[in-house]
Amino acid sequence: MDRADARLQRRREYMQRKREFKRKTWSFVIGITILFSAFLAFFVMQQETVQRTFMYPYHYRELVQSECKANAIDEFMVAAVIKTESNFKNNAKSNHGAVGLMQLMPETASWIAEEIDDKDYSLEELSQPETNIKYGSWYLTQLMRDFHGNKILALAAYNAGRGNVENWMEIYGWDDSFSDVTLIPFKETELYVKSVLRLETKYRQLYEHK
Repeated sequence: MDRADARLQRRREYMQRKREFKRKTWSFVIGITILFSAFLAFFVMQQETVQRTFMYPYHYRELVQSECKANAIDEFMVAAVIKTESNFKNNAKSNHGAVGLMQLMPETASWIAEEIDDKDYSLEELSQPETNIKYGSWYLTQLMRDFHGNKILALAAYNAGRGNVENWMEIYGWDDSFSDVTLIPFKETELYVKSVLRLETKYRQLYEHK
């Protein structure tokens, strides 16, 4: 190999090393940028103000607190049910016909109206936050009493119906100490109960002292 070829070879090796260095440098910069962006996003999302405003709003809080006080039930449990059921959208309506913030079925609401002797009740009122939260809170309180304070069974009944839960208790030998959510035979109800329990903890964390 003559001198010209040697110089050309060294030049090629130099350019190759330069390209490799640039590639590694950019990979490092991109990696650091992604890592920093992820950390920043995580930090921002963890800020309570951001969470309360965008992730876990608590609309109608005074109304929820008033009805929970009247029915002696935990406000954060009710808030979690509303978040899970309707995401605090008072005009929410399910494919099955459930209505409002707490997604009450019209027939259930009619039964509640009879139980609490609400002679002024009408189906049109069920989508109103005042009526919906009043009826939903009362119903949830009754389920808690029916299942002797077992929150998992009460929430499962709220989602799947009291009759289904009573059947499960008989078939599987559950009692009032039941605590394993994963044993709920309806996957939808299992996920529902898990969601409410998780959100109850989150709402308590964000709003208990606010």
